[in-house]
Amino acid sequence: MNSIAAPRKELTIRGLVIGIVITLVFTAANVYAGLKAGLTFSTSIPAAVISMALLKAVRDATIQENNIVQTVASAAGTLSSIIFVLPGLIMIGWWTGFPFWTSFGICVTGGILGVMYTIPLRRALVTDSDLPYPEGVACAEVLKVGAGGSAEKLGNIPVETTAHADVPPRQVEGSGAGLRAVLMGSIASAIFYVIVQTKIFASDVVSYFHIGRINDSSGGEASGFDFSLSFMLFGVGHLVGLWVGVAMGVGALIGWGWAVPHFTALHPAPGAAADVAQAAWSHYVRFVGAGTIGVAAIYTLGKLVKPVVAGLAGALRASRARSAGTLADLPRTEHDMPIGMVGLISLLCLIPIAYLLWNFSHTSGLGEHAWLLTIGGVLFVVILSFVVSAVCGYMAGLIGSSNSPLSGIGILVVIIAALLLVLGVQAEAGTGKAVVAFALFITAIVFAVASIANNNLQDLKTGQLVDATPEKQQWALVIGVIAGAIVIPPVLNLMQQAYGFNGAPGADPAHALPAPQAGLISALAQGVIQHNIDWSLIGIGALIGVAIIVLDEIMARTMKGPRLPPLAVGLGIYLPTSTTLMVVVGAIVGAWFDARAERGRNPEGARQLGVLLASGLIVGESLLAVIVAGLVAFADKLGFSNPKEPLALVGDGFATPGLILGGIVFAAIVIATYAWAARASKS
Repeated sequence: MNSIAAPRKELTIRGLVIGIVITLVFTAANVYAGLKAGLTFSTSIPAAVISMALLKAVRDATIQENNIVQTVASAAGTLSSIIFVLPGLIMIGWWTGFPFWTSFGICVTGGILGVMYTIPLRRALVTDSDLPYPEGVACAEVLKVGAGGSAEKLGNIPVETTAHADVPPRQVEGSGAGLRAVLMGSIASAIFYVIVQTKIFASDVVSYFHIGRINDSSGGEASGFDFSLSFMLFGVGHLVGLWVGVAMGVGALIGWGWAVPHFTALHPAPGAAADVAQAAWSHYVRFVGAGTIGVAAIYTLGKLVKPVVAGLAGALRASRARSAGTLADLPRTEHDMPIGMVGLISLLCLIPIAYLLWNFSHTSGLGEHAWLLTIGGVLFVVILSFVVSAVCGYMAGLIGSSNSPLSGIGILVVIIAALLLVLGVQAEAGTGKAVVAFALFITAIVFAVASIANNNLQDLKTGQLVDATPEKQQWALVIGVIAGAIVIPPVLNLMQQAYGFNGAPGADPAHALPAPQAGLISALAQGVIQHNIDWSLIGIGALIGVAIIVLDEIMARTMKGPRLPPLAVGLGIYLPTSTTLMVVVGAIVGAWFDARAERGRNPEGARQLGVLLASGLIVGESLLAVIVAGLVAFADKLGFSNPKEPLALVGDGFATPGLILGGIVFAAIVIATYAWAARASKS
């Protein structure tokens, strides 16, 4: 017990400052990534590497202090998932921008509730659980490697918890190589993105075509593809893994190989192939994808009912056992935030939530239902938030927070909210849109809870493995939530002004960001409340989802390794090919890199560098995209002659040379950076 009681640095001002700065940067990057690709990336490992590099020169820095930095910064990879819901209020024409205090209130109250709700689950789902927590364990290993094994840096972790057979001694100085990997990926993707904005490099390879049709004046089948030259999407593919990438490819094949031609044949229309195919995808195929996602989400959650109930029962038993002793008798790794404080903070969060719901009711024309919407809404938030916290916490432990089907949670929550509103509030003429907006508004609050709950237990698992104090991590994540909530509204406003969102009133389809989950969730809310949803399309998607679930279960029982995650297939159907195809390529290249690493001298180190390199590829393009969005938003004031493409140096006539140059340079950068990562892992 002496090693546990020894004083050491953990929750420090410098650690919080570093964590907040990383949170602000990565949150901006993740907001853009989510709006464009429908996927966000985990920031814990990149944040840990950056923290270790910055604190390496500080004599008394410890592994636990670095753990606090990644805990704060992990809020960037989770709270930014609110963009899966919040832009829906723009898409339905209810908001024209993101009011700061309202958006901040949704993010901060929901995020803090997510922290509080998962604290009682820590013992059952982390300490006394055999859940693998893949990302939490990986982050702990990175922290141990960067600490170098010294007692001072490790903060006196008991010897038995620092040993790991898979971590060879040559990884000890890995934080330097890891930081170089993040920087190399960031710089390469940022430079490529800037050149793409000049139009010297093409942004994508596009081809739409008619099937069995000579000209544009008659009806017929159409399809096509849009292959984006995006390092951000490539990096996302590496991180999500081979079988998620393959499943998204299967979904794209279903969507554009069968569904788009099928619906263009059923509903023939004259026009260019691109217009006809895109119209079919937007009006029909997206809802087929929604049905697949919905069935997959229900199936996934159904599989979790038994373990979640068992986990809650275990949490109650652990709480009773803990209350029987005193805090001083328990090891530091059992010091959670006091349960009384948890309850008080949870109640304090409900007060601004009640105000937000009350204010929204009155400003939306639903004032006569204000008491029902406020009281019922608070109860909805309390109950649904606790359920999704337990579910998301378990899913994070099972498959990792990055792979958890958060979009499925959002779909189920908005459908429940919409159905309850139909039953409780009459959607009279003139108030239909207001009811839809309220459904999205309250779903956003619950979704903020779900996103942080999806992350908190993963962080606590990392903390358990590096002998951290849970209470200090819990406070650190609260600080991270506040920092993330500050930056999300202005970044969303910037994206709205610069690009807009696909399907929103006045948005330019050529430049608008897809924001796929927000589009789907808002469409479902409108369909349920306004009774205009085509359930037959949802039904077709549901049947596809059932078939994929059966196929996936057969593969799980008969094969070792290959899977076909149903949610990923649904996303592949729903997302445009400009998003999915490069994700598939990134997943295949990442799997090839990992397989090659297995044959090397330092496989674990090589895989870690691959993850950090991919994270850098995402961060570089995403951050430059935020900067370019600022140029677009203020192009008139800055004097640019082409507001939509302020950096363009050449015109459309350079498209073919740009495609050749862009493709060659893109491939060369991939080869060079991954070859460097392979070499660096051996040295």
